[in-house]
Order: sequence, then structure tokens, then C-alpha cells
Amino acid sequence: MKKLTIRERVKITTRGWSILNKYCPGLAQGKALSALVVSLQPFVSIWFSAQIINEISSQRRINMLILYVCFVVLINLATSVLRNIIDKITSEKESQMWSFFRKIFTDKQMSMDYVDIENAEIQHQRKKAEENLFMFANGLGQLVWGITGLVTALTTVIVSVLMTVTLFTQATGNRVMDSPLWIALLFVCILLGGRCSSKANSKENEILEEWSNGTVWFNRAFSFFGRDLYMNPERAKDVRMYEQNLIADCVLKRLLQHNVEDDNHIFKMSMCSLLAGFVTDIFNALCYLFVVLKAFFGAFGVGSIVQYVGVLTRLGTGIQDIMFVLTDNGVYCSHLQGLFEFLDIPNKKYQGTLPIEKRAFCDGGDNDYEIEFRDVSFRYHESDEYALRHVSMKIRIGERLAVVGMNGSGKTTFIKLLCRLYDPTEGEILLNGIDIKKYDYDEYMSIFSVVFQDFKLFSFSLAQNVAVSMDYDKSQVKDCLKEAGFGTRLAEMPSGVETYMYKDFEEKGVEVSGGEAQKIALARALYKDAPFMILDEPTAALDPIAEYEIYSKFNKIIASKTAIYISHRLSSCRFCDDIVVFDKGQIVQRGSHGELVGEEQGKYYELWYAQAQYYA
Repeated sequence: MKKLTIRERVKITTRGWSILNKYCPGLAQGKALSALVVSLQPFVSIWFSAQIINEISSQRRINMLILYVCFVVLINLATSVLRNIIDKITSEKESQMWSFFRKIFTDKQMSMDYVDIENAEIQHQRKKAEENLFMFANGLGQLVWGITGLVTALTTVIVSVLMTVTLFTQATGNRVMDSPLWIALLFVCILLGGRCSSKANSKENEILEEWSNGTVWFNRAFSFFGRDLYMNPERAKDVRMYEQNLIADCVLKRLLQHNVEDDNHIFKMSMCSLLAGFVTDIFNALCYLFVVLKAFFGAFGVGSIVQYVGVLTRLGTGIQDIMFVLTDNGVYCSHLQGLFEFLDIPNKKYQGTLPIEKRAFCDGGDNDYEIEFRDVSFRYHESDEYALRHVSMKIRIGERLAVVGMNGSGKTTFIKLLCRLYDPTEGEILLNGIDIKKYDYDEYMSIFSVVFQDFKLFSFSLAQNVAVSMDYDKSQVKDCLKEAGFGTRLAEMPSGVETYMYKDFEEKGVEVSGGEAQKIALARALYKDAPFMILDEPTAALDPIAEYEIYSKFNKIIASKTAIYISHRLSSCRFCDDIVVFDKGQIVQRGSHGELVGEEQGKYYELWYAQAQYYA
């Protein structure tokens, strides 16, 4: 691992704090304030204890003793109350910290180009950053806890130095004991103790890093074989039919051996701490000896021994903690760097600024939209083969266009390019004569309603699933559901459109069948009321008759809008004005059903009769 410079570490740490303030506002400040109060409290007790002992061993004034006792009680009470208030506020934020950290990744995923979402290399980078943070609390987790250590260490060192100044200024009359060389000697002892502790921590971190790297695969495998394989309902049938649990049990037994091998790492880390503690204790003993000798020669009273011994101990601990914080900072900065590399993946998609003309009928327009593919070719990331090649076509306004072809012929890629989930590798796509890259992306997306083959419904209310918003027109939601053929099932819903889907967030949530889910997805497309409606094989799981009924019904509902149907079942698209046939990424035919089925040498004829024989 490359060693970071001080400048790089400061830059990374500062950015880390900035992210904390954005996603966990007040957490860093609360942790710092709590650490300040906690680190000051022992010094109050040390100073007042020294004054009380000095008073008892000298003048024994009752009023001063009572005053000291009252002060120490009141100050400790006030700091305890303040600390409890701060900790109460901070603990609530800290308990939500991991949810806030999760949002860092979701925000990045939502802002990334879609091409990067499907890039396996980038998603592996994301998973590695997530595992680093959520499995081992590296990076941001360490940064949060490091705030407490940093503030505590700095406060301890500063206050300790201030409270030990008089240790060296009070003379004993003995030239040896009053020599300024003692200052240097004690300082060197404390630094050496801190350095030994720091080296031990560095060694521990190296061992922990080695262990962590070997544990990532273990955690992934254990999570899958120990939880996902058994708990995921989608795998339940196969697990039971083929007894895959027997394989999982064997793998789990091997994985558990991983814990036995970890004992060696734990032993090494323990030895590092033990050695560092031994060396530190020797240097602390030298400091204690100096304080006792100063008192022996009459430099100060017995109570001051308590103060100086206590403060010197804390000074040594503070310096050790500062060195630990610096060492730990180097570790979590390297982890933060990995997180930032993922967050800094640039968006390469060109972001246009042109607005889309409001031409929908509902906006008083003429609904005059036209899309043209002009010699468009496309290939996926790191692929040498083209998924689409030299595609040129226009989509006429208000027409019903069917896009058909065998699996892998380029149909879905065509739709992804149309919706600008990808940009063409070659050629251009035009909307009303203008390259779609020049339009504002969000505005361009607003003219499409799409129901994908692998559409998803969410564990929100039925209305929120249809409107895709917290705010919605309830009557419009009902109308769209009824138009999509969901009216009968809607009448049975316990809370109407407010009924929750599934039981993830609501015990009374309802389950729906695959066909019902498809109708809800169609209603969602209708609710958006976009000028272009696209159905990308959303009914592939249905039988041909059911699919044809849904397509025919949907065809009537969308009225004058432009509709594009993707299907490998040709019988479902007979009502379309225009049919485009894809084969091996190219358009090989185009025309009406009657025209294409009459071309006996064409691909459409081949596909039509290959399917028709099963229904004859």
C-alpha cells in the first residue's frame, strides 16, 4: 500500500469531515464536544485533590477544605450533566450513522451514468468500498471514532503541559535536581514511551489489514451460504428439490475453520500491545522517581506529588494517543482514498441544456414529436462486437411500432439507446432534428413512459407505486389502475390505493400475482402521461393470449400517443402500424404484418411460422 504524504492525509481527512457534516450533521461536533468535556474532568479532580491534600498536610483550614470539596462536586456534577446531554444527542445520530453512510453509496449510484451501473469492474469497486466500510468500519467509521481520540489527546497534552510547568520552576536548592536537563530527559522518556506504543499500534494495524484482506471472501461466502441461500424465497424451491443445503453445510464447515486460523493474528496483536505497555511502564517509573525526589528535596508538598504524578501519567498517555491518532489516521486515510476513488468516478455522458418543447396535447401542444436513428452503432463496454450496427429509422408520430427479433438481436439495446441510458458508439439519435445529447437529460427522459421486461414494484403504497411520488392525484391513480385492468383487484384492497405493497414496512401489506404486478406497472406508465409509451416485453411470462389481450387493451388506452412494443411473440404485435425486425444487431426488415409475412425469404416469415405451428 502506497504511503500517503502529510499533505495528502490532511486533504483526505478534511474531505472525510466534509462528508460527515453533509450526511451526519452535528455528529462530529457532538463527538468533539463530548470528548473535550470528558478529557477535562480528570484534571479538575487531580488539581482539587492536590489542593485538599496540601491543605490537610499544612494549614488545615476547614473553610478552604469545604470550599475545595464544594467546587469539585459542583464542577463534576455540571460536567456530568453536560456530558449526558451531549451524549444523548450524539448517540441518536451515531445509531443512525450506518444508514447515513449507506446513502452515500445510493446517492452515487443514482448520479452515475447507467453504463457504469452495468460495468462489472466499477460495481466490484463499489462492493469493495462498501465491504471495507460496513464489514470492518474502516474509513468513515474510523474517522468518527478518531474525532474522540484526537480531541482527547490534544486536550490531555495541552492541559498536562500547563499543569506541569511548576514542576520544573519550583527550586529545591539542589543543583542536580534543579537542572533544566531534567526537562529534556523526561520529555525524551515520554516521547520514547509514546513512540513504542505507536510502533506497536502500527504493527497491529498491519496485522489487522492482512487479516481483513483475507476475510472479505470469507464474509461474502458466509453471508451467501449462511443466510442468502436459505432465506431468499426465490431460491427456496431449488434448495429443497436438489438438497443444495447439503453443499452449503459442507462449505460452512470449511469457512468456520477460518476462525481457528485467526487465533495466530490475535496472538501477534496481543504481543505487540504487551511489549509496548512494558516499555511505557519503565518510562513512567522514571517520571515518578523524579517527582518523588523533587518533593523529597522540599520543592513542593505531598499534595503536589499527586498532581504531578497524575498529570505526567496523563501527559504520557496523551502523547501516546496523539501518535496513535496519527498512525490510525494514515490507515483510515488509505481506506478513505479507496472510497473517494469510487465516489470520484466521473460521469462521461454529455449533459445538454436545451429544454424539450412542451408539445403534448395536455399542454396545448400539437404532440409533434419525431425521433430518428441516423446510422447508429453501439457496442458494450470492453466488447469488440457491436450489439447494434448501422441502424437508421424514423419513428413517426402517433404510430404503433413493434420491434421484434430473436433473443440477443438488439431489441432491448435499441430501447436503452432511445431512452438515453446509453449513448451511441457511432451515429446519432435526433429528436425533432436535434441530437438528443443536447437536450437536458431529465427533460428528455420525461417524454418516455417505459415498462421494462424486468420491471420492479416497491414496498410503498399502491398509489406511490403508480405515481412514483409521495404526492399524487388519487382519482387519477384509480383511473389508471382501472384502465390497466386492475379495477377488480383494487376493489378488494383493504385500504384502496393507500394499501401497502408487500410486508417489508407494513404488516397488512398485500402480495400480488405476476399478472397483477404487470397491470400496476402498466398503470404507472399511463400515470406518467408521456408522449412516448414503450413496452419492453413486460408480459413475457404470460401466455400468448393473455399477452395479446393486454397489448390490445393498452393500444386503445394510449390513444394518439406514440407506442413502441418490444416482443419476441409476433402474434401480439399484429395490430401495429409498423413492424421492425432486428437480427444480429441490424434492421433486416420493416413493414406491416401483411407485408412482412408475405416475404417468404424474410426473417419475419421464418419467425412467424416457427411460432405459429405451435398454435395451429
